[in-house]
Amino acid sequence: MMHVWWRFARGMTLGVRGVVLAPDQHVLLLRHTYSPGWQFPGGGVEPGETLMEALRRELEEEAAIHVVGEPRLHGVFFNSFASRRDHVAVYVIEHFRAGAPMVPNREIAEVGFFPLDDLPPETTPGTRRRLHEIVGQQPAAPRW
Repeated sequence: MMHVWWRFARGMTLGVRGVVLAPDQHVLLLRHTYSPGWQFPGGGVEPGETLMEALRRELEEEAAIHVVGEPRLHGVFFNSFASRRDHVAVYVIEHFRAGAPMVPNREIAEVGFFPLDDLPPETTPGTRRRLHEIVGQQPAAPRW
């Protein structure tokens, strides 16, 4: 019963994703152990945390990427795949330092940079849509 109440009474959930673009036109993608497909690194914004703090934390934890300068906000998208209350802020990061390569762990199965014109076949549809928007191939859509 408590779960039902929580599901309908809780507020909006908020997440961040980082679109890390290398100068050679490669994009950083990863595969989680608990979710299918290749996607951008990111995760939930914790209580008391700003969007930028969450973005920096998630990129460092998931992919050893250290943001240099200020990322550009691409947009905020309604993610009905996660819940009826979930929104994701997507940032474009073009200035960064890459740390030691990530090794698989309980959360991350694989991490890698891929050419924009040769993404893994299992790249999620939402990830592909955001990339097409960012490189100017289609207008931004409000839903993930």
